[in-house]
Amino acid sequence: MSSDLSQVLAPIERAHGLPNTHYTSDETYQAERAPLWFSTWAGVCVAAELPQPGDARPIDFLGVPLFAMRGKDGALRVFQNVCRHRGMILVTGRTRIEGAIRCPYHSWCYSHKGALVATPHVGGPGQNADPQIDRSQLGLIEVRSHVWMGVVFVNLSGDAAPFDDVHADLIDRWAEFDQPLYTNLDDSYLQLTCQTNWKLAIENYCESYHLPWVHPGLNSYSRLEDHYHIIQPGRFSGQGTEVYRQLRGEDGAVFPDFAGLSSKWNTGGEYITAVPNVMLGVQRDHVFAIVLEPKGPQMTVEHVHLFYATPDTPDALRKQNMAQWASVFEEDIHVVEGMQAARGAPGFDGGRFSPAMDGPTLEFHQWVARRMHHAAGAAH
Repeated sequence: MSSDLSQVLAPIERAHGLPNTHYTSDETYQAERAPLWFSTWAGVCVAAELPQPGDARPIDFLGVPLFAMRGKDGALRVFQNVCRHRGMILVTGRTRIEGAIRCPYHSWCYSHKGALVATPHVGGPGQNADPQIDRSQLGLIEVRSHVWMGVVFVNLSGDAAPFDDVHADLIDRWAEFDQPLYTNLDDSYLQLTCQTNWKLAIENYCESYHLPWVHPGLNSYSRLEDHYHIIQPGRFSGQGTEVYRQLRGEDGAVFPDFAGLSSKWNTGGEYITAVPNVMLGVQRDHVFAIVLEPKGPQMTVEHVHLFYATPDTPDALRKQNMAQWASVFEEDIHVVEGMQAARGAPGFDGGRFSPAMDGPTLEFHQWVARRMHHAAGAAH
């Protein structure tokens, strides 16, 4: 694996893309879990899905069962979705848990903070305690989590640097958008299922090179030549535009702008991936987050969320905005699925990169290659 990936790490004029196995192989998909997902900060959902105390939802994190929950204290936490008794799944669907988190198997119960608070009949019929069962040591396993730009990120391994350190450059770049975000899940959420590896969705998002042919409508006003590259090695990459056109309703209505933005955002927008799996976009009057959920090496679910600066945006305008973005994102599906199908060709060597146009895409390939190379070296 490392010899193949050395070609990915070459200068852009000589670099190859990732080998086909990184898109098609179950073995490689499993090998990627620790270095690309579990030891980093990966997105799993958005905080707006859990607005009220007790709100909970299960999460399948590349085969690891988790659940996110808004506690009675208002804090959002993520736990392994496993009872500490016999390993039963605790949360099986979106729900509101007003009392304790109760295991459906033997009714062991946990507080909203994860503490084990009840063990019915554990010492025998009618005996709800046992001196050999130390409840203080058997709370739910909490997973490190952090909310930024409305997205809930987790670090499963527990040993990544703090989120604010890992993404300090991106947080600083978009500091003006560190404001309350509002959404309506009924009309500001879109789910897309793509027969493709999650990495191809990232690669496509990183670049504007495809705009004239894949997005002719978008390119008619935000042209290829209006875009610029954004590359922060080892952290993020993407693109920006100097021509963002604010959406107007039939009555001339527009969304309220975020407060206090500098003039660069009057006509600008930026579109960046926080690796591994959160594609973010910022504009003067709304932002979006796309959380990628891999479903094996050849299927990805895209969870698209739109956010606004105020809670009282017009319903019709929100729906119009979602329809516009849905059209753009759906135009990408045949591209990423086409690239996935091509990864079945044994003669394809990962492809090449345009030095002028593909810098952000290569940076993502090299981020994958560096982490996989390091993991392979550590295993030996």
